Amino acid sequence: MLSDGPVETRFAPSPTGRLHLGHAVSAIRAHDYARERGGRFLLRIEDIDGTRSRPEFVAGILEDLTWLGLRWDSLVFQSERLATYEAALEALKARGLVYPCFCTRAEIAASASAPQGDVGPVYPGTCRGLSAEEVAARAHLAHCWRLDMAKAGAITGVLSWHDAIAGTVVADPLAQGDVVLARKDAPASYHLAVTLDDAAQGVTDVVRGVDLFAATDVHRVLQALLGLPVPRYHHHALVVDAAGRRLAKRDGALSLAEMRAAGEDGVVLAARVRGGVIAAVSRC
Repeated sequence: MLSDGPVETRFAPSPTGRLHLGHAVSAIRAHDYARERGGRFLLRIEDIDGTRSRPEFVAGILEDLTWLGLRWDSLVFQSERLATYEAALEALKARGLVYPCFCTRAEIAASASAPQGDVGPVYPGTCRGLSAEEVAARAHLAHCWRLDMAKAGAITGVLSWHDAIAGTVVADPLAQGDVVLARKDAPASYHLAVTLDDAAQGVTDVVRGVDLFAATDVHRVLQALLGLPVPRYHHHALVVDAAGRRLAKRDGALSLAEMRAAGEDGVVLAARVRGGVIAAVSRC
């Protein structure tokens, strides 16, 4: 469990595009929660997606946060922590808790047995029962590594975590299926990396959007398996556009850089966010 030390929060964007108003809300909330309690606000760049991460987007993140008037106490890059992710994955392999999966996204989506979860189809377990001989025969093929959630749950038992609004939440990780812990194109998935990083950085309070509420069940399982502390969680409402959709780069959400170019003052914008007076903006 957590110690009685100072509050530490973090903002952890991926440098795959420019930040928009939704990102700003999360960053400001995390920053202010720590500052109001005399704590530390940490910045983590989640840059292990080698095909999409760009140095210019890293620079843009730093520029945007500075424009909003936010200051961070430390800066960490996930790309510098690959050995940590690998070690954790190997430890789970040694316990027989992960297995290689050779399925493509299209195959999973097309599977009639794949139920729909919070973030798309839940993996139906196609590769879970492969024999050692079958795995060896396919080892040369691209594959990811999945957590055997049923096996993990048998070890951890019933788990819970605390959300500032929802209160005590009994985790239901089986609803998320056998999640990916190491991707075909990256050394760690979001689930594994964020759980290890929060623990390593001493994050006591995770402030993030409600779209990641269900993912916390998975993170709670990993914390239990790897002997990591459990932070407090604060899942906030998302900023949505006029159609009620959450802001996303792919849907034309106006970036903070574009708002700045249009004459917006970042400190004034941050004050509006703090006052609850925000308006979603989109090019579409």
